[in-house]
Amino acid sequence: MQENERIVREFIEAWSRLDPAELAGYFADDGVYHNMPAGPVTGRDNVEKLIRGFIASWTQTTWDVLHVLCSGDVVVAERLDRTRAGGKSVDLPCVGVFELEAGKIKTWRDYFDLATYQRGLA
Repeated sequence: MQENERIVREFIEAWSRLDPAELAGYFADDGVYHNMPAGPVTGRDNVEKLIRGFIASWTQTTWDVLHVLCSGDVVVAERLDRTRAGGKSVDLPCVGVFELEAGKIKTWRDYFDLATYQRGLA
């Protein structure tokens, strides 16, 4: 397994702990998180604020890695994100494209159907 793939797999596993500070720690200082249904967020502190905001109601999440492709500094991970918020849950198919630099996430673009997420947790 390449180092960048290992880092992305660790990051995906870390989501199960629901710790925004830990998750933001995987990003470069000027890292970008672009959750495709919304605009991109730049900077580790802003990434942490965004994550903290959208997981505030989550009580559990487990992300199953289905496929990983890695070429140099780019890692593509197809996932099934299983999330619970109180008594509601959603299984959300996602694809994340990660660009890494010096062992940190420089850019993460996440692609998924927002309507599936909203229906599950509405």
